[in-house]
Amino acid sequence: MRNMTYRIALAGNPNTGKSTLFNALTGLRQHTGNWPGKTVTSAEGTFTHRGLTYTIVDLPGTYSLFSNSADEEVARDYLIFGRPDVTMVVVDATALERNLNLVLQILEITDRVIVVVNLIDEARRQGIHIDAGALASQLGVPVVLTSARNGEGIPELLDVLDGMVRGTIETQPLQVRYSPALEERIAALEPQVRNLLGDAYPSRWIALRLLDGDESLLAALKQKLTAPHEEVSGYEPIRASI
Repeated sequence: MRNMTYRIALAGNPNTGKSTLFNALTGLRQHTGNWPGKTVTSAEGTFTHRGLTYTIVDLPGTYSLFSNSADEEVARDYLIFGRPDVTMVVVDATALERNLNLVLQILEITDRVIVVVNLIDEARRQGIHIDAGALASQLGVPVVLTSARNGEGIPELLDVLDGMVRGTIETQPLQVRYSPALEERIAALEPQVRNLLGDAYPSRWIALRLLDGDESLLAALKQKLTAPHEEVSGYEPIRASI
């Protein structure tokens, strides 16, 4: 494991302190540039913990993965085609209910998720108490309380990340269930998606988005299916040193 580099996606709503956490983890070991074919800025950095090396990609701040903007498309495509080893989803402790919408969408794509409840210091000032254990039990993935600007919770977050990549932490993510009629249509389409794409991609989520008429996702899938193998295996941002 010591010779491997693990890829981490950092996702979250705008104004959750996601970039502050990125800077706290990477320091000056980071690069910026643009995503391929987009005017959306990319940021990537590296750090080590307990002898393992991580490359972390700071995805654009988004409220959803519904392809309503270039930022959402970039975040969606990286989570699907980049297939990060772990995705950290940063949420605002003072606006948890609003932020959990994105968490639930990401849990439909991957089970390798850590929920980072940031701005916990601000929540305390407002008299808000977050029960991390109860939230983790309901979501089925680890939950870590942090204040990235103060460094609070960062050591605990790194230890949870270490446990996840080493396989000592298992997840059972909450799966959103829809109306019986929609679930029936998903069940009919999902095997066809899996047959076409294999098990490397989230067939249930892709089936759901196709049923919703997501033309952008359909175009991205067509592009990946017709691209050379080396392009399909990853989704790399264009980087430029700073």
